[in-house]
Order: sequence, then C-alpha cells, then structure tokens
Amino acid sequence: MWWMRATASKVATHGLHRQLARHGASWAVGLLGALLVWLAGFTLPWQALELKVFDLWTVLAAPQRSAVPVVILAIDEPSFQQLGQNWPFPRSLHARLIERLHAEGAAAIGMDVVFADPSSEAEDAALQRAIAAAKPVVLASSREKVDSNNATLWTEVRPLQRLLDAGAVAGDAIVEPDDDFVVRRFVDRPDAFALRLAQQLPAGRAARSGAPPELLAYRGARGTFDTRSYYQAVMPGLLPAGFFKGKVVLIGRSALTATEFQRAQADLFNSPFGAFGGDRLFPGVELQATLLDNHLTGAGLRAVASEWPLAWLALCVALLAWAGQRWHPGPVAALAAALIGATALLSWWLFIGHSLWLAPLLPMSGVAAVYGANALVDYVRARRRASQTRAMFAQYVPPEVVDRLIARPELLRLGGETRELTLMFTDLANFTTLSEQQTAEQTVEVLTAYFNTMTPLIHRTGGTVDKFIGDAVMAFWGAPLDDAQHAEHALRAAIAMQQAMARLSAELQARGLPAIHMRIGLHSGRVVVGNVGSDTRFSYTAIGDAVNLAARLEGANKAFGSLILLSEATASQLPKDLSLRPLDEVIVKGKSEPIRVYTPCDDAELCSLSGQALNAFAARDWDTASTLLTQVLARLPGDKAASRLLERLAEARTLPGGAPWSAAVALDKL
Repeated sequence: MWWMRATASKVATHGLHRQLARHGASWAVGLLGALLVWLAGFTLPWQALELKVFDLWTVLAAPQRSAVPVVILAIDEPSFQQLGQNWPFPRSLHARLIERLHAEGAAAIGMDVVFADPSSEAEDAALQRAIAAAKPVVLASSREKVDSNNATLWTEVRPLQRLLDAGAVAGDAIVEPDDDFVVRRFVDRPDAFALRLAQQLPAGRAARSGAPPELLAYRGARGTFDTRSYYQAVMPGLLPAGFFKGKVVLIGRSALTATEFQRAQADLFNSPFGAFGGDRLFPGVELQATLLDNHLTGAGLRAVASEWPLAWLALCVALLAWAGQRWHPGPVAALAAALIGATALLSWWLFIGHSLWLAPLLPMSGVAAVYGANALVDYVRARRRASQTRAMFAQYVPPEVVDRLIARPELLRLGGETRELTLMFTDLANFTTLSEQQTAEQTVEVLTAYFNTMTPLIHRTGGTVDKFIGDAVMAFWGAPLDDAQHAEHALRAAIAMQQAMARLSAELQARGLPAIHMRIGLHSGRVVVGNVGSDTRFSYTAIGDAVNLAARLEGANKAFGSLILLSEATASQLPKDLSLRPLDEVIVKGKSEPIRVYTPCDDAELCSLSGQALNAFAARDWDTASTLLTQVLARLPGDKAASRLLERLAEARTLPGGAPWSAAVALDKL
C-alpha cells in the first residue's frame, strides 16, 4: 500500500506544483507590470497625466469664491477703448487711481506692473507723490534672462528707485509654470509679490504662520475674484463711493488681444480649468490674487511623501494576490475595480479634507497591471478555445457569424430564423470588357482590390457579407446581430461604396483600363436567415423572396440609369436626412401590388418634380405628367428614368378609351 500512497502524494504534489506555477507566472508578470508602471512614473508624459488629475481635482474642489476681500482692476480691452489710451498708460493716470484707492480706505494696493524705466519727469513725479501719500504700495519686480557665451544669467528688474524711496515695496511677480504652462506651484519666496502684499495688511490680517504649502489651491476659474475694468475706477461715477474700503486691490493686465500687449503674453498662463470647459488663459494678476488668498487663508496643498503611494500599491497588490488564489475571476475583477475606485476616492478625500496631494495614477495603474496579469492565464486559455472554433469555421462564414458562434455555440446547427433584413446586391458594369483586356491574374487583382475596398465599408455599418458571386457581392443588415436601423445603415453603406468606387474606377483608368461602374440594389423584407447546407458543409445566408427582389433591383439600375436602386419597403424606414428621388412603379413577378422604387438624390427640386410626375402619371393626368417630366429632363438632360416614363406616357395617350392600363411596369421586363 505504500506505493499507492507515494503515487497519490506525487500526483497531489504535481498538481500543487502546476497550480503554483500557474499562479506564480501570473503574479510574476503582474509584479513586472507594476514595476514598469513605477518606472513610467519617472517619465514626463506620465507626470503630465498625473498633473491633469491634479487639475481635475482642482476644478472639482474649487469653492468658486474667496474669503479675502480682493478686487482686481483689469487693464483690459474695454479700458483701452474707454480711456482712449495706448499702453503704457500715463503714470499720472495710475497716480489718480492710487489716490482714489487710498482716499476710499483700501486695505492694501498691489500693482502687478513693472515700472522699471523712467518716463517724463512730470509723470514719474505724479506717481511718486501718489505712492508717498498712500504707502505702502506693492509694485511688481521681475527678472530677465541674459544669455552669454559662457552662461545664462538672471537679472532682477526692480521698480524705479525714486518710487521705492517714496515708500513703494518691490515684490517679485515671477511664477513658475509647469511644462504645459499651467501654474500649480505655490510661491513663498521672501520677496514674492503676493507675500509682500499680504504683509502690508493691518494687524489681525497677517500672513500665515508655519510651513508653506507646495501646491496652489485655486479658488475657481477665471473671474472668481471680483474683477472690474481699470477704467471704471479712474472714470468718475462708474463705481459707487467707498467701493474699495477695506479691500485688497490688485491692478494688472488682463487683455487677450490688445496689440500693445503682444510682447507681454508671458503674463497669461494656461488654466487648470481650460481642459474642463473653463477659460484656458489665466491672467497673472489673478494668479497673484490666488496666491494672496492662499497666504491669508492657509489654503494650498502639500504632496504626500513618495513612499506612501508605493505602500498603498503594495497593500493593494497583496490583497489582490490573496484573493486571486481563492476567489473566482468575477469577484477578483470586482475587487480590482473596488481598489482602483478606492485609490481615486482616497486621493480625493486627502485633497479636499486634508489639503494633501496623493497622485493616484501610480497605484491605480499598478492594481490594473497586477489584475491584468492574474487574468492573463484564463484569457489565454479562453482565446485558445476561441481560436480552435474560429479555425474550424472562419473559412465558411463571415467573421461576425464566427464571433456569434463563439459566444453562443448552441447556434452551431442547421436551420434558421425568420427576420426582417435589408439586403444588398452589387454588380460591376463593363467588367466583362475589362476582364477581356487583362490576364486572369490581372482580373483577380482588380477583383481583390474591389472586394477589399467594399467589404470594410459594409462591415463598418454593421453589415454582413454573405458571399461573393463572380464580381457581385451579396450582403445584408440585421443579422446575425439585431439592427433596428438596418435600412439606414444599408443605404449609407451603399452611398459610401459608390464614392469609393469612383476613386477605384479613376485608378483603373489611370492604368489605361476601361472605366467600370457598380450597380447596387437594396430591399427590406422578411427572410429566413441561418445556417443552410448539409451536415458536413453549410454557410450562413439568407433565403426568401426579398433576396430575389434585391437582386432584381440591382439589375434594374440599367433601365433607369441609376447606380443605387432601393424599394419602397427600404425607403419607408429611412430618416428624413436621406433624400430620395422616386423613379417609377414596378410590379414584381408573382405579386399584384406595385411598388415604387427610388434612388438617393441630393437635389430636392428634382426629387419633388419626379414624385409629382409619377403621381400625375398614375392619375392619367397626361398633360401635367408630361410637363413635369419635361422639367425633370431640363434639370437633368438625358435622364433615363424620365425618358422611359415619357415613352410610356406617349403610348398611353394612344390607347382607346376604356382599354386596360397600369401605371406600373413589370420588373422582369426592365
């Protein structure tokens, strides 16, 4: 008995080894995927994606208001128009503005404008006096890059010394945009413009204490802060007296198209709100207002330590690995989705609740990579089974049918079902002449190009290519998959095929071959569709009177001079935007009721004249029908359909009174 126990032990051990090998390979690939995701986190494209998530959180979390009483006076297009001034404005105008703000009791004044170069003595003196009376006023300073042969140097551009001597405070207005020119970094340099402005506020409104944040907390999209045009503050009567009392006033450029600002576009930045429906550009002065708000309210965010996303990812991977060895694929997929969602929620909760930025893409992508690897073995096994089925039947049925058979193997039997389809038959005119001028190999080459051009257009609209019959194509819409718009999709495919055929015919002519044209017949009706044939060889096809009528309509194109001919049954199911021209009424062999046939036509007047002519003809109103058909031929000279109808009208006029007569013509006689 010992050998039986030993054999059983070996079998069990072998099965355990196979299971461990299967899981081990899955998780090894998964961990490799997680490692690749971690390495991708160091690339610029990945970091750009993470920043877009930051932008999304910013848009969703923005309160659309500020607790700080800030007013922005925008130097904008209306100000240029109302003041009749070019840029730069006279400094006496700025002085007048500062005097008003000081007189009304503004809490602080910041001008995001660099006054680095002197103007006239009178203008500079006026601004100097206004600053001295209203001090302190914060004026913007900047930096300029100077490139030399040896190095790149940055030179500070400060306001005029006489303005500083008058009591102005210089504040560095430089911000640091990311590669996509969106400003996300908090600015906390000791000489920063917003910080200097915050330091000028009265006691009780002092700047923040403690460590500064790293990332900017936007209050909202452009225009969130109370923004008025510059001219409204300098022209009397446009803003109420005392409007600026107790408010922090920021003056800066906000024009987007002024010619004078073409060299100052650096003061406009991309906005986090631009990708989500807001204004793309964000003025520098509004950025300074946002920084001021963050300084005074303690807003702003800090990025969590880089170890925390990795720790969270490790926890998720461990949990997923444990579940993958014990649960079925469905619950494991649900767990993976839950972990990805939990990561996004954790990042959002930290963002809005604790002003912390946890970049979620790394752990989310890591979980997805590990789950994908865990599912890989089952996927490969399922694909192997599907490939075996596909290899058996791909040579006999269209790809759509193969997919359906793989999804529902019980359909793999002889027989069919009755369904309403729209059927298409095509045929090439002049193809016999073309084939006589070519070798057999060249003829096959042309046919291959033709079928390769038409088949994707049929598939793109949801159609099934049933078979190729010589140079003809049989296709249908509405099976094997249901399609409530099968008539519309069939006609749109037919129009696209004729457009493609025109290009293909031009290519053949360029090669010295005769032009060929394609005729298409369309009809909608109930048929039996399914697997037809023997037990050893069958094909997926459609059978019924509707199939025969579609084929006959294709041939009837020759009589009407049309390229696409469709039945009334198809036309009745089309949307209004597909304009049709009625051509005639025909009687199908074995049927008593005539049907009207149509062709696509974009000429609304031509469609109307043709319809009226047919109605008059059916009512035996010969004169009206003749007049209308003459108008059709004047609009479309040589039109076969109108010419044939005129001939029949002339014959009808010669019939004796009471003689039997029908407005329809037998389809098999065309």
